[in-house]
Amino acid sequence: MEFTEFPDLAAARLGGRALLANDEFFAPRTNLLKPGSGIFIPGKFTARGKWMDGWETRRRRTPGHDWCIVRLGLRGRLRGVDVDTNHFIGNFPESCSLDGCDLPAGASSATLRRARWTEVLPKQVLQGDSRNLFPIETASPFTHVRLNIYPDGGVARLRVHGEVELDWRRLAGKLLDLAAIGQGGLVIAVSDEHFGSRENLLMPGRASNMGDGWETRRRRGPGHDWAIVKLGTSGRLERIEVDTNHFKGNYPDSCEIEACLAPGAARSALLENRVSWTELLPQTKLSAHKRHSFSKLLARGPFSHLRLNIFPDGGVSRLRAHGRALAP
Repeated sequence: MEFTEFPDLAAARLGGRALLANDEFFAPRTNLLKPGSGIFIPGKFTARGKWMDGWETRRRRTPGHDWCIVRLGLRGRLRGVDVDTNHFIGNFPESCSLDGCDLPAGASSATLRRARWTEVLPKQVLQGDSRNLFPIETASPFTHVRLNIYPDGGVARLRVHGEVELDWRRLAGKLLDLAAIGQGGLVIAVSDEHFGSRENLLMPGRASNMGDGWETRRRRGPGHDWAIVKLGTSGRLERIEVDTNHFKGNYPDSCEIEACLAPGAARSALLENRVSWTELLPQTKLSAHKRHSFSKLLARGPFSHLRLNIFPDGGVSRLRAHGRALAP
C-alpha cells in the first residue's frame, strides 16, 4: 500500500492537536491539522499581514529554525508524512525534518520541551505550493511529532500517515467496533470512490453531511461496488451496522456482507479471491438516511476482514463491526 492510504494519525477529527510552536506570527499552528488543503483569498489581510490558511512564522533574522509540536490523535507507527505548502509560494520553508516521541497521555508543555525526540525524517528539501510526500518506516510507535522547518516560513497542512498501535492483550474479550479507525481498522481497497473517500467509512461518530461518507459514481454497466475492510484485529462478530446517513437519493438499493479469516493476507490475495469468503449477511434491502443494524449474522467468526458489497452503487456513510477481539 502507498503510505497515503494509511490513516492520518494527526487529523483533528481523530483528536490530533498542534500543541506548541516557537512562532506563529502570521498564521496559527492550529491550521496545520484542519481538513482540506487550504484556501487562498486574494486581498484578505490581518493586522499582521497577509491572511494565510496554514501555519506561518515571521522572517527569521537570527540563527536556528522554527518548529511545531503535534499530538497525534492516534498512537501509531509512522509510514509517511505529507508536508503541504499549498498557496505558499515565496514564503515556504527551504526544507523540513520530523522528530517523534512516545509519551503518556496528558504530557505537559514542559515535558514536551525536554522530551527525548527521535529523528524519523532527516532534513528534506521542500517545494512551494506542493504536496511534499516523504515515506517513513518506524519500528516503534509515537504519540507526538515535531515538525522542524528551516529556517522559517509557511506550511498549509501536515498529514502524518501510519498504522494504529493498540494493546490487544488489554482489550481482548471487550465488545468493540473492530472496524473503527481508532481500533486499527483500515479500508484496504474499494471498487470506486469518485464522490467520497473510503476512509470515511470507519471514522468516529455519524457523518456530518453527504460528503463525509464513501460514495461511488453512478454505475452504467453490470456488476456492483464493494469495499474490503481489514479489522483492527481478528475477532468474533456480534453486530454489523451499515449507516446511510445523509444519503437520500443516492443510497445503495441493497447490500451484502462477507468475511474471511486471513490475518496478514496480502491485498492481492483478497482482491483475487485467494481467501475463503463467508457470507455474514445475504443481500438485504437498504433505506435512505438510516442506520441499519444487523445482529442475525449467518456466521460469527473469528474473522479478520470484511467485504461490503453494495448493489448497484451509491453511498454509505459508516460501517461498524461490533465484536470481541481474540486474545493475542
